[in-house]
Parts: sequence; C-alpha cells; structure tokens
Amino acid sequence: MSKGNIILIIVLMSLASFGLMGFQYYWVRNAVRINRERFDQNVYMALSGTVEQLEKGETSDVLLSYLMKDSLFQESLFEKIEPITFQIQQRPVYRSRPSIVDTLLNETAPEVSPTFRRILESRGFDMNALKELEMFFAYMTPELASSMFTPDEMAILLEEKERQLNYLSKAESTRVRPNVEVIPSPEVLTEINISDDILDKIRRANFKIDMVERTWNELAAGQKEILDRLDTLQVRELLSNHLLERGITESFELGLLKDNGEVLPLGPVTQQSTLLQNGIKAKLFPNDILGKENFLYIFFPEKNYHVIRQVWIPISSSILFIGVIIFCFIYAIKVIIRQKALSDTKNDFINNMTHEFKTPLATVSLAVEALQDPELSTQDKFRKRYLGIIKDENKRLTAQVEKVLQAAALDKQDFKLKIEELNLSELLESTMQHISLQVEKRGGTLSFTDRLKEPSVEGDAFHLTHIFNNLLDNALKYTPHTPTIKMEATEGKDQFIVKITDNGIGMSKDAQKKIFDKFYRVPTGNVHDVKGFGLGLSYVKTMLEAHQGGIQVESEVGRGTTFTITLPKKQ
Repeated sequence: MSKGNIILIIVLMSLASFGLMGFQYYWVRNAVRINRERFDQNVYMALSGTVEQLEKGETSDVLLSYLMKDSLFQESLFEKIEPITFQIQQRPVYRSRPSIVDTLLNETAPEVSPTFRRILESRGFDMNALKELEMFFAYMTPELASSMFTPDEMAILLEEKERQLNYLSKAESTRVRPNVEVIPSPEVLTEINISDDILDKIRRANFKIDMVERTWNELAAGQKEILDRLDTLQVRELLSNHLLERGITESFELGLLKDNGEVLPLGPVTQQSTLLQNGIKAKLFPNDILGKENFLYIFFPEKNYHVIRQVWIPISSSILFIGVIIFCFIYAIKVIIRQKALSDTKNDFINNMTHEFKTPLATVSLAVEALQDPELSTQDKFRKRYLGIIKDENKRLTAQVEKVLQAAALDKQDFKLKIEELNLSELLESTMQHISLQVEKRGGTLSFTDRLKEPSVEGDAFHLTHIFNNLLDNALKYTPHTPTIKMEATEGKDQFIVKITDNGIGMSKDAQKKIFDKFYRVPTGNVHDVKGFGLGLSYVKTMLEAHQGGIQVESEVGRGTTFTITLPKKQ
C-alpha cells in the first residue's frame, strides 16, 4: 500500500469518526436540553398548583361561588332594579289584652340544630343570617341546595325546614281565636301596602347589596400585606407535595418577592441574586383585581444533577461507544503504519539478502568458469585456489541461509536450550579472541575489565557465545574510523552485568526503539558497506529472554553505543 493511500484512509476515517462524535454530541446535548425544559415545566406547574391552592384556601365566601354558578341568580344579580313605590295608611285600632291562654299558647321560634349548624359552617355561611330562618329558606331553592349539599345533608335541611313550617302554622292558628275578651285600647296603626312584586324587588335589592359588600371585601383583601394572607410553612409544604407528585426530590431554595422589592427567604437561601436571576417565578394571588405584585421564586442548586440523572444511560453509552471507536481508529492507524514499516523492512531485507546471495554466487560462477578453462585446469595451484574460493563461498551461503532459517525458528520458539554450568570470564575471553585480530587490523583497541569474583553461570554455551559475538561484531561494523571497544563484567546478588561500549556512529532515539525488531537495520544513508540481514540483535534479545535475562541500549548519534546485558546466575 502506497503512502498516499494510507494518508487517504486516515483522513477518511478521521472525518467519519469526528462526524460520528459530532452527531453523538448533538444528540446528547439535545436530550439534556429537552429534559431541562421538562424539568422547568414540571416546576412551573408545581408552582401554579401551589398558588392556586393558596388562593382557594383564602376564599371564605363559599355561598358566593355557588350562587355564581346558578344562571337564575346571575340574571337577578345583573338585572336593573325598578323604583320601589308603596302606600302608607294610618287608622285607629283597638287591641285586645292578651289572656292567660294566649300566653300559654305562645311558643318561641325554633333554633337550628347543632348538626345543621356545623354543616352550614363547613360551607362558609354567615351564622348571623340564620336569625332570619324564613328568609334563609326562601332563598335556598331546591336547585341551589342540591348543588351545595349531599343527599344526607339534604335530609337534615328538609327536617329543619319542616320544623320552621310547623312553627309558622301554629303561630298563624293562634292569632285568631273566638271568644277572646277584647279590651278596647285606642291606638293609631300605620299600615304599609306592599304588593308581591314590590316585596320581590326588595329581596333582590337586599341580595345585590349583600353581593356588593362581599365583593368589596374580596377586593379589599388584595391590599393586605402578603404575610397576613398566607403561612410560609404551609407554602413550602404545599410546594414540596406538588414537586413530589411530579417526581422531583431535589432540595430547593424558596423565596418570596414582596411588592416593595424585598426578598423574604422561605428556608435556607445561599444567594438571593442567584435565586432571582436563575429561579422560576409565579405570581401570588393572580386573580386579585386590586392585588399587590408578590412573586414566589424557586431555585434548584442540583438541577443539572437531576437532568443528567434522567439521561445518564444514553450519555454513558454514547461515551463508551465513542471511546471504542476512537480506540479502534487509533489501533487501526497503528496497524496500518506498522504494516507499512514491516513492508518497507521486508523490501529492505529482500534487497539486502539478494545482495548477500548475489556476491558469493557471482564469485562461485567466476571460479567455475576459471576451472573450465583448459589452460588453468591443468595447473594444480590455480585449481586448488579456485576450489577453495568455491568452498568458502559455499560456507558463506550456507551461513546466510542458516541465519534466515534461524530467524524463522526464533519466531516459532522452535529451539531448546542446553543448560550447563559455564565460566563467564572464560566465555568472554574466547569471544574477544575471535574478533581481536580484526580490531588490530584496523588499528583499534579492545579491552576487557573483569570484576567477577565467582564467574560461574548456568546457560547454553553455544547461544551465549553467539550473543557476545554478535554484539562485538556490530560494535566493529558500525565504527567507520579507528575502533575502541570496551567490555566490562560485574556481578550483583543474583545476576551478572556485562557492558559493551564502542565509539561508533551511534543511533537516534527512534532507532533505539526498533533495533531489536527483526530485519531492522540502522539507516546509514546511501552507504551500504555494512553487511547483514538485521537479525543479529533480534536473535540476541530472544536468546537473553530465553535465559531469563535482558538487554538495554544507550546511544547518541556520533558518540557511540553502550549495550548492557543482564544474565541470571541460576536458571
């Protein structure tokens, strides 16, 4: 895959990921906004219900509310009253003196029973109106009574009315009796002639006067002080009940704004400015015609917590899915980049392997052509020389093939260590002798500092020898000028520490992270004088890990490299 295609894929995946995250953000934000508006609406409905309940609780004229529902009384209330005219006459009369029988037959007017009195009091009737029972029962029509009282209460009302009628009948019967002794007593009697129509007008006028008086009392109530009209504890309790009905259990701050601009806290309030600016308000007693401007404010400090709690499941799932998408996106990019690096490494390996195989094959080919020359084939000296070249190049090809096969075996962990007790000092000395001639040939120095008191170590002699040979060989190969290689061996409590330092070209921080990868070689620009497949350090790390050891590198470009090997004493 080309670099341009990789960049295109990354750009498209980035756009898709950011687009999906933007959509999720918009959806979550919209859900939060809707829940916040729903919360405010429920709070406002709870405030409205509280205000309405407070206004109903203040109303004392229950009779007026029932009368206003009756269409007949509405017509009589708004009907014009005609002028009332009546005639007054005076005439002399002679009254008889009451006898003992009249006194005995005289009865007092019946009183309302306690049960009926309690019923009327619960309906808000003025008890002073009961002094005129005849007028009360005259106004209490069957339609009005059925709308105000229950069937059981209607039965009690009928009993009271029947008692009143019985009293009136007896009083009428005792007015005119025969054989009454009359004692003349001259007296001037004033008589007013009132017809039934005029009497009805008078009753309607009295009714309107009563209604006007009650209406005026209602209007005057709006001018009272707000604290005289409501109980602050009752307000908070009513509001709490309305909020609970709508599933709102969070604590709130409540305040009363008077008409003079003063805020009266109804409970604990942190800041009055926050209450007025961010709180929800409702007007108290909005139906007052001449009422004052008093408002009830409520503020929820934990409003956001309530809103988030309603949508935490979709929010958390969105965050989880977005996190998974981002993780997969980053992982996919890393895989693509790693595969691209592996592809480049593979190409480098193939090119390098081709070069490594091509050189000995060309040498063998030339030697074979020389041996086929009749003139040279008869000379033993030249024939032995070319046969030796063919043999050496064949060994070289075999070694290269073994390295490739060895890399495959390391990948599959298809090897078994032959653990034995070794002398680490002698092992390091032998590896130095193997490379010392090459160092001396280039005019360099190779030193070994042995600080081992008990150099006994358990390990595989073959692989340990190759580990140190590889490191020393790399130190020599990557030092283009006069090499100076130092090797130092120390010991700890349970392990040995071997350091190999050179004064070569060094490597960058990025290269230090990759040198132990298979087929990786430190870039040397366009110079290809350093041979190899990039398998040496990968082999070193794998074998040290198989021995329960490890390796670290410290290097600076142009200032050399130091490899630190740790090797346990016992396996």
